[in-house]
Amino acid sequence: MSSVLDQRYARPADAGPPPPPRRRTRLLALPEARWALAALLLFLLALPVDLLGGPAWLWGTLFAAACVTGGWEPGWEGLKALRQGTLDVDLLMVVAAVGAVAIGQVLDGALLIVIFATSGALEAVATARTADSVRGLLDLAPATAARILPDGTEETVGVERLVVGDTVLVRPGERVGADGRVVDGASDVDQATITGEPLPVTKQAGDEVFAGTVNGTGALRVRVERDPSDSVIARIVKMVEEASRTKAPTQLFIEKIEQRYSLGMVIATLAVFGVPLALGDTLSSALLRAMTFMIVASPCAVVLSTMPPLLSAIANAGRRGVLAKSAVVMERLGQIDTVALDKTGTLTEGTPRVTDVHPLHGGGLEPDTLLALAASAERPSEHPLARAVVAAARERGLPLADAGDFTAAPGRGVTALIGGRTVTVGSPARLLDAVAHPSQLAVAAELEEAGRTAVVVLRDREPVGVLGVADRLRPDAAATVAALTRLTGRTPVLLTGDNERAARRLAAEVGITDVRAHLLPQDKVAAVKAWEARGRRVLVVGDGVNDAPALAAAHCGIAMGKAGSDLALETADAVVVRDELAAIPSVVRLSRTARRLVVQNLVIAGTFIAVLVLWDLTGTLPLPLGVAGHEGSTVIVGLNGLRLLRETAWPRLVRETA
Repeated sequence: MSSVLDQRYARPADAGPPPPPRRRTRLLALPEARWALAALLLFLLALPVDLLGGPAWLWGTLFAAACVTGGWEPGWEGLKALRQGTLDVDLLMVVAAVGAVAIGQVLDGALLIVIFATSGALEAVATARTADSVRGLLDLAPATAARILPDGTEETVGVERLVVGDTVLVRPGERVGADGRVVDGASDVDQATITGEPLPVTKQAGDEVFAGTVNGTGALRVRVERDPSDSVIARIVKMVEEASRTKAPTQLFIEKIEQRYSLGMVIATLAVFGVPLALGDTLSSALLRAMTFMIVASPCAVVLSTMPPLLSAIANAGRRGVLAKSAVVMERLGQIDTVALDKTGTLTEGTPRVTDVHPLHGGGLEPDTLLALAASAERPSEHPLARAVVAAARERGLPLADAGDFTAAPGRGVTALIGGRTVTVGSPARLLDAVAHPSQLAVAAELEEAGRTAVVVLRDREPVGVLGVADRLRPDAAATVAALTRLTGRTPVLLTGDNERAARRLAAEVGITDVRAHLLPQDKVAAVKAWEARGRRVLVVGDGVNDAPALAAAHCGIAMGKAGSDLALETADAVVVRDELAAIPSVVRLSRTARRLVVQNLVIAGTFIAVLVLWDLTGTLPLPLGVAGHEGSTVIVGLNGLRLLRETAWPRLVRETA
């Protein structure tokens, strides 16, 4: 779940200047992006000149420049890999492009180079942006802290100088500087970045707090219990970095056989050239046969068998609000067999709302009057529960009275003078025990048992009503869970840092039976790794900093884009830009369709290659006919893959399930 850290509490006037904005690697700062862009521009300049019958020297020079600009880097990397005994498909593509140019197919060679250069640039950009977000996560923890000395005075020190046993003062609105335990004071602390809980948690003496969480309206004295380098927020950074490094490299179908195919093609081309030459064939004839063989056996059609379906699926998903970051991601989405969902901000909207208004017997208030009274008292407060109550009153168009003598007590509630009477709104545990009748306590208990947060309203110290507040379930959550269950054969699992009672109540509404609650980020990662160790391919869906390590560790991660944290959006493999949960099962089904088309294309391309190679080896395949067959297979597989661009290719699984 994401946290609206800078909107929930005002920044103190003496807190100093805000931290500098997180630095993001510029697109053109990456050499891969610059070379790919240059190659693309040269190709686009040459293409109309060629198609319109312009001078050959002009379009030929431009195409050649595109080949050199986009191909020198993968070619150089391929040569370095070759020195280490590895023959990769990048080098093979460069050789094939050179071969195409050598026999006059300059456009084909340049196009192949541009495709590969662009793919490499996109991968470099994704890697750099993820690294940016991991570094930016450290900005959640403050740079300095107010350390209390033995004589009671304060000194401002860098958080890296804090040691276990130090006591620090955390003022209202400040971020906690280190993991520790409260020794004095009481306040509400927003710790959604760590646990995903939708509401601030009351902290008082003896309670644990985490670095990077935001203090509310009270002041806290915190004894440091972990070295800042070992805080929970620092461990999140380490987990994301480790998962990004150790996540097995994904490979498309052609890449899985590239070593054998590349080596076999090179050996076969040399044999096709050398054997006839040794048997007395002329040099020009042997070279022509070998060149024809290299062209018809080159993996151009095989590469295009993979990319058009996946790229078309990416484009179709993008129109529907799902951004898949690469063709590899689109392929991976179709492989998942287990789904783990975050709760707050993913299955729910992430914003608390008033769900119940219960006037108490003897209070003499109607529901609207009770809500207006509570909202009038809560209006000056910045607490999320207060904002939910005020928002509910405004949605009903209720008039709000002015509040006088407003006070707020962390963990207890607010008190204000409304129309000459004292109104208190707050926690039932703190306000009802001494004054309430058992039946009034039962109302609050029933709401809490149902997974709501109960808020009691007192007028002149007499209970007059109880409000229920909860995070609202997304309208399509239940249908999405059902659709994912049909696709994977397993009901999704709920992973949340929220309390178990609220988690199980919500899970029951959407049809989830496996609930893991009270989870810290490392606990979510452990669950994902345990499934992966059993051979499952896990899809994790979340939106917050606390979800980022699990998103990185999973076979595939999807972030909800509307309120998603920067780290989650950059770490995830795909982003639901429009925040529509129903798009997730649809994009999984679309990925599976794309994978089926890839297999179809590979069969088509393989058949063409086999027939043309056999013809060249057993007879005399004219070079123009070989090129035509090669290009024909490329066109066929390309058009087959482009079918996924159609509107009807997008599955509507939630509608079918509902």
